[in-house]
Amino acid sequence: MSGIQSKLTTQGQISVPAEVRRQLGVGPGSVLVWEWRDGAFIVRRDGKCTSADIHAAVFGATKRAKDKPTDVKTGVRTYIRRKHARS
Repeated sequence: MSGIQSKLTTQGQISVPAEVRRQLGVGPGSVLVWEWRDGAFIVRRDGKCTSADIHAAVFGATKRAKDKPTDVKTGVRTYIRRKHARS
């Protein structure tokens, strides 16, 4: 990828060239991670989370289809009820 250049603005911002954006698969709002390795910076896109990943993190993995909430509001309500249920 030699020959691709960017300029640094006075505010410390850079524009990512179109070819680099295409290769990384990034667009507006994407997060880039800068890592220092062996005397050089490596730029990569941050990992992506799917809505299923977020759902599993918030509600946990449920085994039965009837236990799965149909929307976030219902899922949060169910979680709070279970968490604060009296034994």
